[in-house]
Amino acid sequence: MVAAKLSEHPVAHLEWPQALAWRMTRQYLARRVPLDRLLEVASNLCGLHAQLTSSAELTLWARVEALPPDRVAELLWQERQLVKTWAMRGTLHFLPSAEYWDYQAVFAANDNYLKPAWLRYFGFTLEEIHSVIAGVGQALDGQILTRQELAEAVGRVTGSPALGEKLNESWGSMLKPASYQGRLCFGSSQGQNVRFARPDQWLNLPRPAAVTGPAKDKPFRDMARRFLAANAPATTEDYARWRGITPAQARTQLKSLGDEVCQVALDGEPHWLLLEDLPAIRAAEPPKVARLIPAFDQYVIGATLQVDKLTPGFFKDRVYRPQGWISAVLLVDGRMEGTWKYEQKGKKLLVEIAPFREQPEWVTSQVETEAERLAAYLGGELEVKWS
Repeated sequence: MVAAKLSEHPVAHLEWPQALAWRMTRQYLARRVPLDRLLEVASNLCGLHAQLTSSAELTLWARVEALPPDRVAELLWQERQLVKTWAMRGTLHFLPSAEYWDYQAVFAANDNYLKPAWLRYFGFTLEEIHSVIAGVGQALDGQILTRQELAEAVGRVTGSPALGEKLNESWGSMLKPASYQGRLCFGSSQGQNVRFARPDQWLNLPRPAAVTGPAKDKPFRDMARRFLAANAPATTEDYARWRGITPAQARTQLKSLGDEVCQVALDGEPHWLLLEDLPAIRAAEPPKVARLIPAFDQYVIGATLQVDKLTPGFFKDRVYRPQGWISAVLLVDGRMEGTWKYEQKGKKLLVEIAPFREQPEWVTSQVETEAERLAAYLGGELEVKWS
């Protein structure tokens, strides 16, 4: 792969230790914050990756002091200050509810499900998929429904039971179009059955009026700004990968920030960042901090294309595993220095840490403390194993 060229003279030359130290600070990994800043953390991380609920919870545990084990569930299902929905890259996230419509304005532009290949694969016509999306919104009016109940209700609303039944055929794929259009989010479960709700009613936040003209591009600029605020310095490809868009689209959206952004040289390659953050990045120094961060952590997801700079060797396959699985990582001053896992066996909590290379004493000491925090959070008599 040919390295990208700087389109303009870089305003600064940075080194990776500076970049990672600043990124750790921005992602609350250099220093944890009090519990009352939990929603701030979720917001500034651009939501919590929630393919696994436990990983989303541990993403906050890694950054927030004294997090109660049931706090995230309370925010989702009782207080409704977090909302579960499909978001970046079509993956499940917990987003701050107050920001839901800002995100949804961006996701509404997702059009993969309108393309002929998608329609053929799932057996829809263009008219039918639009009918299903509208039908989901009608079916969920004033109701929280399981997937089977939703399928039956959409069949009644559209007058086509066959269309409604398609919602049962492929988990996620059939529901994402309605989610992208703001017609569906997750509601509280009924036993083991997932249920869905209409976002405006579930969150008690009316859908904003449609925006036209230049203002309609604002949500895309806001999204690019959010990403850079947490993940810079970043390449165009980093942003494209994180958003799930093409590099050309990513470049257009980053450039739309105008004088808010600049390009710097990081290892001689062009990276974007917010101009206001440049002094802090230049001054950043490694915090001498070791952290245990969970599977699917935002820090690791944002660094997918930079992994060769963040590990001490050829360890990418241990972090980014087959079928989209992302390992829990031992993070040392922003570098991925190993993986870890935990298992609860009765009253015991086994934490197994597999460093990629020998670690200094200060790292092992901090990791042991991290494991003790985990045992206090999850409950259980701690056993730590280094492998």
